[in-house]
Amino acid sequence: MELLSVNVGRRKNVAYAGAPSGGTGIDKRPVRGPVAVAAPGPKGVGGSGMAGDEICDLRHHGGNDQAVYAYAREDLDAWQRTLGRSLSDGAFGENLTTSGVDVSGARIGERWRVGSDLVLEVTSGRIPCRTFQGHLDEKGWVKRFTEEGAPGAYLRVVAPGEIRAGDPIEIVHRPAHEVTVALQFRAVTTEKALLPELLAAGDALHPETAERARKYLAQQGAPASP
Repeated sequence: MELLSVNVGRRKNVAYAGAPSGGTGIDKRPVRGPVAVAAPGPKGVGGSGMAGDEICDLRHHGGNDQAVYAYAREDLDAWQRTLGRSLSDGAFGENLTTSGVDVSGARIGERWRVGSDLVLEVTSGRIPCRTFQGHLDEKGWVKRFTEEGAPGAYLRVVAPGEIRAGDPIEIVHRPAHEVTVALQFRAVTTEKALLPELLAAGDALHPETAERARKYLAQQGAPASP
């Protein structure tokens, strides 16, 4: 398992940006040298966990529980075949393009060591938005991406460190539950009846997802514990 590319984005003003400012950092490009990664702070205040990576809409992106976004090169390759176009590393706005890692099949709370020091923890899948659709310029992209069910993973920083392309990725902890990124994604997008199952992931679950699951249970008249 390997880190193929480390990608960061600079602010660009575009017509399709969802941020009130009109800016977005979704156009991420590979960088050669080492990149420092650390917890950026709470959502709404902290941006990206990657040094040099800009987050323009702090309402929906960034923060400790979405500090880093990873996507598998294997899934990008599958989309290349489907779309009939080339997709470079970073094309989906991911910070980490991986090889040999089942990113969407990772369990919530799974921990990865990247390089020698950085440890990341999986929290949730990526929810597509109009900025993503505008960036790719693909009609109906939000729906197509959602139906495919391979969202890639957001991760929080457990231990900071520097990383670069070519670093090994090692799974150092895999929880006993069966709550994967793909399951979490389906639960919050198309299959809300799955929401209660997510609570088995415990504190590792993204707080917003956990709150959504508890509200769903309350609406069903069920207790909020798994």
